Amino acid sequence: MVAGTHGNERNAPWLLDHWTRNSGGLASCGLDLELVVGNPAAHAQNRRYLERDLNRCFAPALLADPSLAGPDLQRARELVARHGPEADARCLVALDLHSTTSAMGNSLVIYGRRPADLALAAGLQARLGLPIYLHEADSAQTGFLVERWPCGLVIEVGPVPQGVINAQICRQTQLAVEAALAVLAAAQAGDLRLPPQLLVHRHLCSLDLPRRLDGSPAACLHPALQHRDWWPLQPGDPVFTGPGGETIGYVPPPGLECQPVWPVFVNEAAYGEKGIALSLTCRESWPVSAEWQQALTDLASQLAHRGAPL
Repeated sequence: MVAGTHGNERNAPWLLDHWTRNSGGLASCGLDLELVVGNPAAHAQNRRYLERDLNRCFAPALLADPSLAGPDLQRARELVARHGPEADARCLVALDLHSTTSAMGNSLVIYGRRPADLALAAGLQARLGLPIYLHEADSAQTGFLVERWPCGLVIEVGPVPQGVINAQICRQTQLAVEAALAVLAAAQAGDLRLPPQLLVHRHLCSLDLPRRLDGSPAACLHPALQHRDWWPLQPGDPVFTGPGGETIGYVPPPGLECQPVWPVFVNEAAYGEKGIALSLTCRESWPVSAEWQQALTDLASQLAHRGAPL
């Protein structure tokens, strides 16, 4: 279980410290847990990262390239070496705890369509009704931490400013963590029950702010869209506003003219450097496959003798 992958997200590391100091502070469901601060150096400086976003450092090519250095990439290598599936005390599941300045509420992020990930997300959605952002087919954003473990997902909670600890955000984070552990414990016991359908918001593309030739923003997010994560966006709806108050409406990108879309990570503070003002998703309902359940059950059975902690 990783908190502080981004050093200026303070809520999950605060919880992690509490759970470490108080053995009864977290309902672990009998599972062995490795509690890890993802980027302690960045956390100490209240910075998202030092040189490179740690949560983009886990692509195999980056990890394996000896010509690439830097404290964040080195930390990624350390995490894999100490806690990865090939380590002596291997971990098989990664729960990566994040907060966001966007109004995402308590939500889940999964990367791609690995069966065990989908099963874990389905179990969590059944218990807490959490929305799921499925991030895939985005070549500009890769190398996420949870992808280096056999199973994993991100628990994302917001809105909360960077560098701020908020009691409600912490409570929502703990509820999601304990629900995830309960799902894994049920899979370990061979008693996993999944819902018939999984509702996902599948990534389509991301939109940047309108920019001038020098790269500076020519507009900002329209107030009508602020805090409207998970709400449908229609053509012509206000998206951006210029310095004089003029409104810029939503124009569907090529190929999405007839596609209903739902924005997520709206005006996330950390994504400006990535050229992302919001991401667009489509909402889909998928039948839950028996393959997903079997994949998570098989994986969780390897935790039965406490030889492979999370």
